[in-house]
Amino acid sequence: MLSRCRALLIGFLLALFAGPALAHPGLWVVRDADTTIYLFGTVHLLPQDTAWHFPALDAALADSQALYVEIVDDDQANMTALVLRYGMDMTHPLTGLLTPFEGSRLERAARLANVPGGVASLNMMRPWLAALTLTVAPLTQAGLDPAQGVDKQLRAAMEKAGKPVRALETAEQQIRFLAQMPQAMQLAMLRSTLRDTDRATVDLKAIIEAWKNGDDEALARLENDLMRRDEPQLYQRLLVERNEAWAKQVVALLQQPGAVFIAVGAAHLAGPDSLQQQLKKLGEDVDRL
Repeated sequence: MLSRCRALLIGFLLALFAGPALAHPGLWVVRDADTTIYLFGTVHLLPQDTAWHFPALDAALADSQALYVEIVDDDQANMTALVLRYGMDMTHPLTGLLTPFEGSRLERAARLANVPGGVASLNMMRPWLAALTLTVAPLTQAGLDPAQGVDKQLRAAMEKAGKPVRALETAEQQIRFLAQMPQAMQLAMLRSTLRDTDRATVDLKAIIEAWKNGDDEALARLENDLMRRDEPQLYQRLLVERNEAWAKQVVALLQQPGAVFIAVGAAHLAGPDSLQQQLKKLGEDVDRL
């Protein structure tokens, strides 16, 4: 069973299910008389040989005068500073918040993931950061490269074409979504990650397969459904509230003529609380290409 929290974490960065396959990732459009806005879901970690371009996507990118992604201030210096500010706690060791059994699980997970510094490094982290670290580390070891993430590739292509790349949020906002969760919620996220240490790579590969096939129902099951049911506060914070805010930004962009391409994590474009559904609540028509 997919971890309740890890699925959306993989999507906030990213067993196959049957469903309708469209043979390429989903692409949507919102239009008015003089504005076109494309919506495209991304995964933040990909195998290096993953093919995901298709003609309608390339035409949309060529048509667009600007690209919007979740964040652009994700350079190493800024991210390191934010992690030190919001993710580290040198005075309250993480193991002090866990049972002895959970502490042994933490040590095993650190060893399996080859976390630099081992469990001693995790012990200085707040629960949310330890959970995120244990989620990402085994994926990168399995050859899923953050540098090959769809958002990174889109940014590089648009910058090469001389087109501006803008952000819907800041890196600090994204980190605060996690860091400002109540400690009990952070610990629930960590415990869920520890229970499913051995499944991280399998889960992400299933998400990538569903994304490549444009299977939104599978994406919703993989990334959203369990969290909505079992961790509704976390679901509301990480997905619903952000989609509501982004929908308002899209509506504002419709007031400016031209074409814009928006790329956000695929979880935000799947399920009943998706960005498309939030736009429909605001009276906008959204069509799939």
